Amino acid sequence: MRSKMSKIDKATRILLAGFCINLCLGILYAWSVFNKALVTESGWSAAEASSPYAIATIAFSICLLIAGILQDKMGPRKILILGTILTGLGMIASGFANSPLMLNITFGVMTGAGIGFGYACLSPSAMKWFHSSKKGMVNGLIAAGFGLAAIYLAPLTSSLIESMGIQTSFIVLGIGILVITVPLAATISNPPADYAPASPHNKASKSTNPSAHDSDLTWKSMLKTPQFYSLWIMYAFAASVGLMIIGNITTIASIQADLPNAVYLASILAIFNSGGRVIAGLLADKIGGIRTLLLAFILQGINMVMFATFNSEFTLILGTAVAAVGYGTLLAVFPTITAEFYGLRNYGTNYGVLYTAWGIGGAIGAAVVGLSMSNVENYSLAYTISAFMMATCIALALFTKPISMAKLGRLKKA
Repeated sequence: MRSKMSKIDKATRILLAGFCINLCLGILYAWSVFNKALVTESGWSAAEASSPYAIATIAFSICLLIAGILQDKMGPRKILILGTILTGLGMIASGFANSPLMLNITFGVMTGAGIGFGYACLSPSAMKWFHSSKKGMVNGLIAAGFGLAAIYLAPLTSSLIESMGIQTSFIVLGIGILVITVPLAATISNPPADYAPASPHNKASKSTNPSAHDSDLTWKSMLKTPQFYSLWIMYAFAASVGLMIIGNITTIASIQADLPNAVYLASILAIFNSGGRVIAGLLADKIGGIRTLLLAFILQGINMVMFATFNSEFTLILGTAVAAVGYGTLLAVFPTITAEFYGLRNYGTNYGVLYTAWGIGGAIGAAVVGLSMSNVENYSLAYTISAFMMATCIALALFTKPISMAKLGRLKKA
């Protein structure tokens, strides 16, 4: 009994450690505060102040894939420690950057890469400690930590900049990240080879795909399945819609509802984004990942059809909350489906490959906004295109099914 309890305790500790690490790695979401300070206090152009964030997101996506491959082979601890150290040192080095080029390197490349290395290792390890019927819950909680970071890091960063200046703020935050995350990273590990998570006392989860328990397909085999391409398109399109709203909500509020100081909408986004991750993860365990996505796509599609009519503070808050829940759902459910369809053995690599859709989604969202604003200087066209993309996601979700046992057998032998 004691051995069994220790394993359960270890699983819970790893889940909590992963959540807390993501609360720090979410420093990426505080960049808007640095952006504003660089423009208003340091005299940088908007493009110069935005470029470190853009580079960081690219480095994050690339290194998430690299880290996924490495942690599948080496385990999560070393890669995670590397990621947390890189994140902290990148922030500290940013405190000494005196030009856009230097900050592109320190925050953009170093911190962005560190976040990618760290983020990639948390869900794979945590999922292996829990029963397969808890994948959604685990992914939802881990992802929620990253989303919740904006709620406290944005005001904390603003306060530090006001009292200490930009450069010192970078250094203080970097030291804090190192002190908190590196010791926590040292506690993360995969379970022993003979470890079997205890089955829950309730009935088997509907989200558990029996054919996927022993699938453990490689990324090459994954690319031979039509399900992968369906998932990739859904992820890219749905992410582009969510990121478009997240990146432009204050401007949208100013144009549509004459709310020039609606900064609080960013906090609403963070709260519902994080809450959506947890709720969607739990729901995926109950009704399945694809069905959960379908519900989110329908909700987001309706939201996009109506968003152009949101011209009051109340309706914008409501639309923002729905958009945030829809986006948060993606970050909890797509990792869950990846593990469900393709197994846990190569999960880090497989999800890293699928996650490229998120990076492309960001580019699609930016292009859609640019096209919309270049024509009529409002977001009507962006909402229309977004609604069509969500309709595509709904259609794909209706036809995407788990991989059959026969297909799995052929892929494993290939």
